[in-house]
Amino acid sequence: MSLKDKCILITGAAGRIGSAVAKLAFEAGAKVILTDINYKGMEDQVNHLKEIDNSRVCLLECNIALAEDIESMINQCLSINSIINGAVHCAYPRSKGCGTRFEDIKPEDLYLDLNMQLGGSILFSKNILKCFERQREGSLIHVSSIQGVCAPKFEHYEGTSMNSPLEYAAIKAGIISITRWLAKYYANKGVRVNCVSPGGIKDNQPVSFQEKYKKSCTNIGLLNSDQVAKTIIFLLSEASFAINGQNIIIDDGWVL
Repeated sequence: MSLKDKCILITGAAGRIGSAVAKLAFEAGAKVILTDINYKGMEDQVNHLKEIDNSRVCLLECNIALAEDIESMINQCLSINSIINGAVHCAYPRSKGCGTRFEDIKPEDLYLDLNMQLGGSILFSKNILKCFERQREGSLIHVSSIQGVCAPKFEHYEGTSMNSPLEYAAIKAGIISITRWLAKYYANKGVRVNCVSPGGIKDNQPVSFQEKYKKSCTNIGLLNSDQVAKTIIFLLSEASFAINGQNIIIDDGWVL
């Protein structure tokens, strides 16, 4: 898929999916503007791209949980490139207690995660879509999860220290609803809003979990980030021009 002469903004660019999207968008010809609160981590991920063509890689530090940071970051993007053709919201800020067992959830962590993750997605959407509406073009991609589509397969976690947090499922289900709402709200304005729901990404999970997980899939099991990023690149490209308000599940059949 070609993104030649396009400018793509990616949040959470130090993360696995964000950095994979940055790499593939760059390889597809795009100018990439990358943001993350972890500037050093982001820099480490994309140094090789800057060595190839420094003019097509820009890095901005941004705390996506702060409304003022989001607004300032988008203004900086527009000063770098007058048009932002696409944006991928991969950032996932977390409280210290994020991911704890259901029985151990603390109200302060829960409220912070809902505010940063779901609220942050809404505020980012508000600011970037204001830009897209003014341009009369733009494609926004959110990142949900299979956990926002289906109930967890709790048996996969037995015998491990892993768990499937309730707040994560609630947030990711909310992302799908936000996507559909925004696509409808911005109808007839040249704007598209879609999201992807990846399956589990391989990241040194216990062997027992990996084996059980794969039995619920059709061919692959746990995915790598590039397998998710390729679908995001498609949604950013003109090949997906007729796709709007959709949640694309990328999970090797896990939800079947």
